[in-house]
Amino acid sequence: MNEADALEMMQSALATVLIVSGPVVGAAMLVGIIVSLVQALTQIQEATLTFVPKIVAMLAALGLAAPFIGSKIYTFTQLVYSRIETGF
Repeated sequence: MNEADALEMMQSALATVLIVSGPVVGAAMLVGIIVSLVQALTQIQEATLTFVPKIVAMLAALGLAAPFIGSKIYTFTQLVYSRIETGF
């Protein structure tokens, strides 16, 4: 394995991590913005108010995106194992 192969594998791994974490992080950000706007409009400044909606949204996003996430991880795993099998 040379440097180009290692860099390609690292690039693929980082891209997979970013793609896989996208739906959950996006849902948390969206709910966080909405809750922040509601808190600003109603002047309710309770710090714990943001946690429950974010957790629920993250679990819902994870449940909905699970097939997509699983397929991306499966594709990356197949790529890694095929490269190991062929000796890079």
